[in-house]
Amino acid sequence: MSRKATRSSGLPLMRRLFIMASSAFATLSLALLMVGVWGAWSYQGPGPATRDGRPAVVMLRKGAGLNEIAASLERADVIRSSAIFIAAAQMTGGARRLKAGEYEFPSKASMARVLADIRAGKTIRHQVTIPEGITSDMVMDILNKEPALTGEAPTPPEGAVLPETYDFQRGEDRAAVLQRMMDARDRLLATLWAKRSPGLPIRTPEEAVILASIVEKETGVARERPQVASVFVNRLLKGMRLESDPTIIYGITKGRPLGRRILLSELQAPTPYNTYAINGLPPTPIANPGQASLAAVLDPPSTDYIFFVADGSGGHAFAATYEEHQRNVEAWRAWRARTGK
Repeated sequence: MSRKATRSSGLPLMRRLFIMASSAFATLSLALLMVGVWGAWSYQGPGPATRDGRPAVVMLRKGAGLNEIAASLERADVIRSSAIFIAAAQMTGGARRLKAGEYEFPSKASMARVLADIRAGKTIRHQVTIPEGITSDMVMDILNKEPALTGEAPTPPEGAVLPETYDFQRGEDRAAVLQRMMDARDRLLATLWAKRSPGLPIRTPEEAVILASIVEKETGVARERPQVASVFVNRLLKGMRLESDPTIIYGITKGRPLGRRILLSELQAPTPYNTYAINGLPPTPIANPGQASLAAVLDPPSTDYIFFVADGSGGHAFAATYEEHQRNVEAWRAWRARTGK
């Protein structure tokens, strides 16, 4: 065979090989492009719809690895592909920064959002509210009835908790949540104590809590707390007894509702909490006072009030003299006779 014939027969073969290689490369490139587009769409585009259209709640346990997290999300219909989620977490550098906890994802949330939320730790925040003026036993009733908390906690000393609304995560220990409540009270009390008015008949922060707890229980009207505080501060300065009904009730029921009027024998009983019978403050707080009551006793307004009595409107009438107080008492009795209350 001549060289001319060899060249003529070889050219088509090389061309065919080139065409085949080009075609294969184009096919591979197209396939890679399609995979890339699909991966990008899976990451940035809408995620799968949840089974009932409601947000999906997923609990990612502490210590769970990337594979377990991805599998949990896929089982809950939060993501379509655990493999893409794992690859995205690794490529974006978030694989080592995923945080445990309880998460809520809306139906069709993008994988990008899911990954960002877990990386940022945007867990579901549960809340527990401690009302002002409840006892520490009642605080524990609230914490023990909260099903999202775990573990046990001892009842704190009376007055050691700051009434407030607190966030917590599902599975958090009750003792940890309680400690936050106590730390919040300590911080607030330290701040208010440092700014207290001069000349108060209160020697320690704990005495301030005791007096604030009495103020808290004496009125449910927020605007009255400073005036009530001024009455008790004035009485202490004058050496007068506080004569506070809530202290008697605490001595009988430990702060639970009495359910009836105080008996004359209870008014005269010489218990440590009967401020009709003892001088000065009772031995402990009678409730957990809120911020307003603590602030009121540590910076009370300057008044000459030493008496107050209910006025029938939910509030109280204040008086500087016994004669004025007696007129207020008569008005109160007339209101009760008129209304039958």
